[in-house]
Amino acid sequence: MRLWPGQLPVTQNEAVTITCYDDLGNPKTHGLEQRYVSPTTGICRKLVVQAVSPFGKSEVPISNHTNQASKIAIWLLANSPIRGWIIFKWIGVWLLFTLKLLWSVIWLLAQLFAPIDLADDTGEDTDLYNTGYYKPYVRGFQGQLWAARSPMEHSSRIIEEGEMDIPTHTLYPRVLIIRDPICNEWVSCADRDTIIRTKFIAISYRAVDAFTRGPNQEIEKAQFIEEVRAVVLEQKYDAYWLDLECVGETPSEKNRDLYCMADVYRGAAITLIMLGKSASGEKECWKGWGERVWTMPEALLSSRLCYKFRDQETVTPLSLFELANLAYTNYDIEQAIVNAYSGKDPLERLERLTLLKSAIWRRGTAALAPGVAPPPPKLDMIGDSEKSVTVLSGAYKAERVYALMGFFEHRIQPNRSEDDLRALVRLSMANDNDRIAERMVSMLPSTITKTACWYSDDDIYRANLWDILPEIQVAGVTDNGALVIDGCRSAAIRWKDFPEVAFVTTDSLRRTIIGFIPYLSWPTLIIGLAVLMINRVGGIALTVIGLVLLIVSPRLFVFSQSGRIVSAQPWLIGVKGVVSIKEVESHLYGGAARGHFPRMYFTPSGSQFSIPERGLDRGGSFRQYDYAKLADSGPDAGHIYTLIDTCSSTMYYFRAQRPPTVCIYAGREGGLGRFVLCSEKCDINELHKESVLRMPTEISEKMELCGWVALG
Repeated sequence: MRLWPGQLPVTQNEAVTITCYDDLGNPKTHGLEQRYVSPTTGICRKLVVQAVSPFGKSEVPISNHTNQASKIAIWLLANSPIRGWIIFKWIGVWLLFTLKLLWSVIWLLAQLFAPIDLADDTGEDTDLYNTGYYKPYVRGFQGQLWAARSPMEHSSRIIEEGEMDIPTHTLYPRVLIIRDPICNEWVSCADRDTIIRTKFIAISYRAVDAFTRGPNQEIEKAQFIEEVRAVVLEQKYDAYWLDLECVGETPSEKNRDLYCMADVYRGAAITLIMLGKSASGEKECWKGWGERVWTMPEALLSSRLCYKFRDQETVTPLSLFELANLAYTNYDIEQAIVNAYSGKDPLERLERLTLLKSAIWRRGTAALAPGVAPPPPKLDMIGDSEKSVTVLSGAYKAERVYALMGFFEHRIQPNRSEDDLRALVRLSMANDNDRIAERMVSMLPSTITKTACWYSDDDIYRANLWDILPEIQVAGVTDNGALVIDGCRSAAIRWKDFPEVAFVTTDSLRRTIIGFIPYLSWPTLIIGLAVLMINRVGGIALTVIGLVLLIVSPRLFVFSQSGRIVSAQPWLIGVKGVVSIKEVESHLYGGAARGHFPRMYFTPSGSQFSIPERGLDRGGSFRQYDYAKLADSGPDAGHIYTLIDTCSSTMYYFRAQRPPTVCIYAGREGGLGRFVLCSEKCDINELHKESVLRMPTEISEKMELCGWVALG
């Protein structure tokens, strides 16, 4: 179903329904419209979104439950009654304000003499109180893990025969091809005592340079093997390792050879790079070799390197620096890797592994059929069933991860049934100190994929993977690639309207006294009218005082409500579209009179629309409102949202495909917290990343811990 800009997901056929289950296992059937779990009742409900420009049944105009007296008082002060015919409207609004004061007095007297309990159990957020916490996300992960971090947890992953018997590391190859000096023949040797005493050459090559798939494939393989053997003898060696001959036939042997391939190149005396024919272009030969996924670890893990073109006799030694210039095109990343492995410019472990992942991820694998380009850095097809990739028989879909794991201390057993996504999660869980998957959750990529939304190769905020300090832990991965995380703090985002926010301003005895005076106006007026029959002078005096208090009560009331807000009930409130600070203040607190402290601020660096002030004080520039407004009228129209945080009194503009209903605290970076905004998929019990904001870390303390959450 195609969605137009600004359109929320709705079903084209009312008969199409899905079923979800609450925490008690009770089923609920509904349509395909976007849903959310109510933080007060735990019931799945249809999402209603307040919008600047409402469109469709699921969007409504912006509304609020703010104290009406505050809004009316500010309007009376902001509008002069002497401007044209507004005097009649002004008098009507003033009378409404005085009646509200009268109602407050009557209500207070009624509560003193006959308390009335108006509490209800509708689940609506109508009570005004400050709990000190955001509204929680109350739905936990329900399902089974495909692969779990803890061996005590059940995993539905099918373990292949002999998979658990594979050693984690090896000091020698399982098989070598050794020349028998007596028979003058090359034989396959699996004897440990012979292998550990034999120096050998490891062969690195590209399959298309060795043979072409087709009827002559076996003949071309044999010819390539003979060329390799001739070069090995020329280099004064009697043994070599070539995957065409040394990788086993059974699944357990293949898994072990793949698992320990990195150790083969570590243990080789020389790694020989066999290139194609130079007649087709030396530059093209090097480029083709350098683009294969396994050639980078083969080269970096080798102690010595040399190369040979198939149509030339010369075998030329080369260094890692020379190799980088000849074979690698992404110079910045690969040059940093080469510098690290040559000892010239050491990198921190996580930085080195991250650069290696980026380099390997750009390379083609045997799992891609000829003519199919390797995926882009963001791996858009990861976990996306809508994108098909032709997989050759016998190839591993997660070949990139298995090439990468040779650089890690702890490795995972290869499995033909898993893709890059799940293999990367397993590798991350096995190497917990690196916490690669946990760090990716906190990043905001330039493109968020439809599934496996936690995966990220880049970050809009220009942070690196090692810059992020995760506050969550991956518990496992589901069968469809969703990441199950533990230890996260979460909060629900309110979209239907602005609630009335309980808040406390700075202490002031003067404001307290002045705030009490308007409520004395009606009692004074009523007492004056009653006394008028007994004491005319006293009655007139009290009546005049009461009328004067009623006239000035709007100003007194506004002054009593002014001052800097030091504490407010934490709320995360969403609006579709771009809303100004002035409008947000009016919806939250009734507004702010001239000369009083502002109630809301722009974030200086918390979203992709943030623009910091360049003065002496840190703050967000008002220009980001115009920036977001411009984006909302362009290609991103209908996908720009405003998030208001009452705890830190900060506003954020952000892009999202759908309105996020859950905010998760996932980590820290650059002095701020990383908060992941997610929409809910109740039918599959998963959250989907819509955006990431950089918010003050301290607000995470106002979020309650929740159970396992699936991010898919």
